[in-house]
Amino acid sequence: MIQTGWSTSKITLALYPFGAGAAAVNVFFASLILSWIGGLIATTAWSIGLGCVIGAPATWYFARHIRHLMDMADDTPER
Repeated sequence: MIQTGWSTSKITLALYPFGAGAAAVNVFFASLILSWIGGLIATTAWSIGLGCVIGAPATWYFARHIRHLMDMADDTPER
């Protein structure tokens, strides 16, 4: 089978800003929940920094899923 469309790498690069932003918001909200039991609240810089780190593998996994769905759609027989 010949793969058509974008590769997983291109999809990852296109979606990375959204994945990193979502991860940063989740890090911040997780720190707010942990503050209920005495944890520290993450600053904006820490949230963005950790979001960029966590967002990379999360976006890559999501891009693999999207690429898989694209491959499945290409293999579907025409009716």
